[in-house]
Amino acid sequence: MVWDLVVRLQLVSPVLLPTPGATLVALAKGMAGGPLLGDFLASVSRTLQAFVIAGVIGVPLGVLLGSNEKAYRSVEFLVDFFRSTPSSALIPLFLMIFGVTDMNKIAIAAFAAVLVILFNSAYGVINARKQRVMAARVMGASRWQIFKDVLIWESLQPTFVGLRSGVSMALVIVIVAEMFIGSDSGLGNRIINAQQVLNVRDMYASILAAGALGYVLNILFLVLEKRVVHWSGR
Repeated sequence: MVWDLVVRLQLVSPVLLPTPGATLVALAKGMAGGPLLGDFLASVSRTLQAFVIAGVIGVPLGVLLGSNEKAYRSVEFLVDFFRSTPSSALIPLFLMIFGVTDMNKIAIAAFAAVLVILFNSAYGVINARKQRVMAARVMGASRWQIFKDVLIWESLQPTFVGLRSGVSMALVIVIVAEMFIGSDSGLGNRIINAQQVLNVRDMYASILAAGALGYVLNILFLVLEKRVVHWSGR
C-alpha cells in the first residue's frame, strides 16, 4: 500500500519505481514461461549445488571437530576469521582459480555456506547437554556410543540452524556473483542488466523473484527442522 501510494503521489519518478501492479504483472509473465523463469532456475540450480557441497563438507567436519573441543579450539581462529570475512571480497581470488565459469559462482557460495554450517554443527556438539552425556557414561556407554547416540542427536537443532543460514548465504553469494562475474544467466545477471537499461519493471520483478526464492527456502528448512528435530525444547 505504501509502495502504491508513493507512486500515485509521484514522490518517486515512475521511471525509477513502477507501480506494484505493473511489477507483479511483469513477475507473473516472466515466471509463466518467460525469460525470467530460465534465470530463476539457473540461480536455484547454482544455489542448491553450492549448498549440497557445503552441507556434505560442513556437517560431518563440524560434528567431528565439535566432538573434540581441543581440536576445534585449535582451528577456531581460522573458522571465525574466514566466517567474518565478506565472501564477496574473495570473488577476485576465486576468479583467478576457477576463471569465468559456473564453478566459480558455485565454489564461492559453497565456501561462504560451509563456514556457517561448520560453526553451528561444531557448537551444537560442544554445547550438548552435559547431563545426557554424563548419564550415558554412568550407564556404561562407550565414547563411540555417546558420539552417535547422544552428541549427533543433540547437535541436530543447531545444525539445522546452520543449514538454514547456509542456504540463505549461498543464495546471496550466488546472486552477487551473477551480477559481477561474467554470466549470461541467473537472477543477479538479470537484475544488473535491467538496471543498466532502466527496465525497472523487469528489475523489480527479478528482485521480488529472488526474495521469494530466499523466503521459500527458509520456510522449507523450518518445516523440515520441525519434522526431524521434533523433540527440540523438551
